[in-house]
Amino acid sequence: MSLSVTAEKKKEIFAKYGKSESDTGSTEGQVALFTARILHLTDHLKSNKKDFVTKRSLIKAVGQRRSLLDYLKAKDIEKYRALIAGLGLRK
Repeated sequence: MSLSVTAEKKKEIFAKYGKSESDTGSTEGQVALFTARILHLTDHLKSNKKDFVTKRSLIKAVGQRRSLLDYLKAKDIEKYRALIAGLGLRK
């Protein structure tokens, strides 16, 4: 089991939340990618409770996603609300 998101999964994420499959720089696509990574790391940590390196990676990813969400909220509140609803995040 790898600790990263596969290339096919990334393409799906950017196709759904970005402007296109190759648009990897959009804020919405980046937030969706961080969310996928966070979910993957969370599942890994449920079975590997003492994996502190992964725990640190999870905390960093949550912080980076939070920063991107704050940026999106300041720039375009409607896109922020739509993204939060689409990803099922609390806020």
